[in-house]
Amino acid sequence: MIVKEYKTEGLTVIWKPELCTHTGICVRTLPKVYNVMARPWCRPENASRAELIAQIDRCPSGALSYRIEED
Repeated sequence: MIVKEYKTEGLTVIWKPELCTHTGICVRTLPKVYNVMARPWCRPENASRAELIAQIDRCPSGALSYRIEED
């Protein structure tokens, strides 16, 4: 399985594209973070850790997850 990681301060966003069902919740919730037309498509530095966690927890397919990085 392909796994992509996008790091920002204190958090790593983990994306498993094979699980993605393309509901668009991520794009609609945080359009400054998730932009399918941009490369990379995920820019977690454009939101707070709390915003990212709240959005990722709403991912219905489990394609998005996160890892909190210890200081």
